[in-house]
Amino acid sequence: MNQLDFNGKGRRAALRGMAGMLGVLALPAWAARRSDDEAALSRLAGVNASADARLMAAALSAQAPGLSSQALVLAVQALENARRASLLQAAPRSLAVIDFSLPSTQKRLWVFDLESKALLFEEWVAHGRKTGDNMAEHFSNVHESHMSSLGAFQAGVTYTGRNGYSLRLHGLEPGFNDQAYARAIVIHGAPYVSQDIIRAQGRLGRSWGCPAVRSAVARPLIDKLADNAFLFSFYPDRQWLNQSALVGGRVRWLA
Repeated sequence: MNQLDFNGKGRRAALRGMAGMLGVLALPAWAARRSDDEAALSRLAGVNASADARLMAAALSAQAPGLSSQALVLAVQALENARRASLLQAAPRSLAVIDFSLPSTQKRLWVFDLESKALLFEEWVAHGRKTGDNMAEHFSNVHESHMSSLGAFQAGVTYTGRNGYSLRLHGLEPGFNDQAYARAIVIHGAPYVSQDIIRAQGRLGRSWGCPAVRSAVARPLIDKLADNAFLFSFYPDRQWLNQSALVGGRVRWLA
């Protein structure tokens, strides 16, 4: 997989121009981490999203200026495509978006009520221990990889296990996250997700692939998502963006 980094300056410029989402969506540049070869592939021309997806994303973005426009548009487009493909067990009333292009020290999980368009939560979230240090870099669908997975999920049932109150996730993207349920990739609270941990070690603690949240917010957040919520985990990984069953082909790349 080619992992690319997000240019924060371009992000802010794109957010200031959210009104432009009703036309052609102008997206910021991606800055490669490791090589000039990756950098040559790291510019997005745009996202081919429906008018409905752009309108919904614009409404939600007004509540969450810290969430990148392209991640939000792709999340809403993936939800629209999942509905059309009859992949959802029930109609979601909430949408959760994780932007793994942000460091773990920043809040990078947003939860929205889809009916009211209200922002319900903006939270820190951990990634898998082999996904990266402070920055996420590697993703997997493989058992025992201890990596996070990308793409679209639907929330399943709640249960209480070794990590306390937890929420099962069903991956909707073959090859990228469809092993999430079997891997026990779940949302749960964790003591290693806190400001104290960030101050002590310069990053959050890491999970075995689960999107772990603060213990204090775990129960109310999980209860909100337990209404068959749609969860979208984003990272500018070229292979996923090109091949995803729900967003594949929606991204136009510049040479």
